[in-house]
Amino acid sequence: MPETRSGSPACPDKDRQQRLVVQLADMIPGAATVRVSLTDPRSTWPQPHAVVRGATGRPVELSRTTSTTVARWIKRTWSDADWTRAHVLDLATATLSPSNPTVTGRGL
Repeated sequence: MPETRSGSPACPDKDRQQRLVVQLADMIPGAATVRVSLTDPRSTWPQPHAVVRGATGRPVELSRTTSTTVARWIKRTWSDADWTRAHVLDLATATLSPSNPTVTGRGL
């Protein structure tokens, strides 16, 4: 990441995270949470996959390309997360937390 003359990052992580959340909310109207994992049910090999849910908990339909793109953006923005397990991004608070499969409904 480029740095300023003072040596601090030109784009602090919190700013990047907040900008991504705003972009995702604009890109996917009605989205409240995004669950990101490496297990796309339509693929036999590991591939970034996102499942978006609205405020009521109902799934928001995404194309396969959009799902993969959203998952990759989130993984890059929160690169220090342990991506061996799924995570949920709350768009209201811009917080990423490990996913609990029993809470999210069998891992979806």
